[in-house]
Amino acid sequence: MHVYGSADDAPKIPGITDRMRDGDQLKVGGLSARVIFIPAHTSGHVAYHFPTEHAVFTGDTLFAAGCGRLFEGDAAQMMSSLGRLAALPDDTRVYCGHEYTQKNLEFAVSLEPGNQAATKKLADVRALRKAGKPTIPSTIAEEKATNPFLRTGSPELAATVRGKVPGIPANDAVALFAAVRALKDRF
Repeated sequence: MHVYGSADDAPKIPGITDRMRDGDQLKVGGLSARVIFIPAHTSGHVAYHFPTEHAVFTGDTLFAAGCGRLFEGDAAQMMSSLGRLAALPDDTRVYCGHEYTQKNLEFAVSLEPGNQAATKKLADVRALRKAGKPTIPSTIAEEKATNPFLRTGSPELAATVRGKVPGIPANDAVALFAAVRALKDRF
């Protein structure tokens, strides 16, 4: 049996048989995946992108309308990792590690109440959850439109965050991102 995992995390995860690095390819049945190194949640976090299937498995880095906590990395690393995922084709389906979509969207709408895409998706997600259905997968396009961690360039989001966390420098995207993450940690 093969257990694929980050070469950087192999010392911490004794069962890994195949140590993967950024850009490596692997086969799962008849499908091919490319490994994308996306540290910040953990120092060795990787995603698996299946381009022909238009799918990416992001673990705990990119969630529907959210991102993972910064356990072993910092805001700059997470921004870079999320940027790598956001660069995938818009129709790429995002499969994440947890079903946090509703709470993430409630947070997103609290920061950007004028974001109609986020408001609509929140209503759709509430209906899905009420019906006992999953909200995953999302898509890269949906994440760009609704995920506050991919929307630090939004003037509305920036103004809301600066109102809650005074003193964030005007042109410091990393500080703004870090403030969004800190707000989410307490939401």
